[in-house]
Amino acid sequence: MSVTFADIEAAAARIAGHAVETPMLESPALSDHAGRRVFLKPETLQRVGAFKFRGAYNRLVQLDAAQRKAGVVAFSSGNHAQGVALAARMLGMPSLIVMPTDAPAIKVAATRGYGADVVFFDRLTEDREAIAARCAAERGGAVIVPAFNDPHIIAGQGTIGLELARQAPEPLAAVAAPVGGGGLISGISVALKARSPRTAVFGVEPEAYDDARQSLAAGRRITVKPTVRSLCDALESPSTGDLTFPLIRDHVTAITAVSDAEVAEAMRYAFNTLKLVIEPGGSVALAALLAGKLPGEGPIALVLSGGNVDPDLFARVIRSEI
Repeated sequence: MSVTFADIEAAAARIAGHAVETPMLESPALSDHAGRRVFLKPETLQRVGAFKFRGAYNRLVQLDAAQRKAGVVAFSSGNHAQGVALAARMLGMPSLIVMPTDAPAIKVAATRGYGADVVFFDRLTEDREAIAARCAAERGGAVIVPAFNDPHIIAGQGTIGLELARQAPEPLAAVAAPVGGGGLISGISVALKARSPRTAVFGVEPEAYDDARQSLAAGRRITVKPTVRSLCDALESPSTGDLTFPLIRDHVTAITAVSDAEVAEAMRYAFNTLKLVIEPGGSVALAALLAGKLPGEGPIALVLSGGNVDPDLFARVIRSEI
């Protein structure tokens, strides 16, 4: 099952009045630095502090009465967890989230704060999908809500693309957004293909998890086996999905990768110059721009996908200890 522009329009109607239509901001300082007009789409201002609420609400609001009674189960390191937990609370259904033991404490606390039960797993030795399936069965057939490889999730994230095309004061030459499993970039690319077909779409991912870049170059899905962690905990997906990759292949112009050092520098720039707090994974598009990795001229919009950063980690980044 693919995702169409009509699916994204339907998602926009479902989430209207529930998700925040985040603004498009222009930074003269960043535009001067980049030598082109730069706009920012701060999903840091979205409910739960990240874009993930869009897809989660679009998925959960379509569940029937029996499914809502059984509730939902998801697995996530943080932002999808919070999005599902809040959407479930708003719609009056129970939720359980399977989270890695090393998930940022701020994300775990927020997920529980939205009313979800949390089950932990070791990301190096345990299978989170198997644990989620077991938990769903134990809860009487709860619905498993994937983080990205689901048409309703993709369509919900694609509503950002609709807003970008509508809010831009002039036609955008390019849009850049983070890539983990591909739900965000694929949804945005479908929306822009319909609303602003001349806009180039760039994905940005961590160097150690550059499966999407490799996959786009090879024309087939590639799974990476990283030997190190990334500063971008939200983007540590070893592969795109069988639903997201075809959309990326067909609609995304190019994908680039950034280092942890470049991400840290982007976080410092956002804090010191833009006066914004952005989590590592949410900073990658800005990191790519600052590092000169987004080619072309003309106005560009950067999706700042989330702001749920661990306070201690953020302090170390700002002090240039990372």
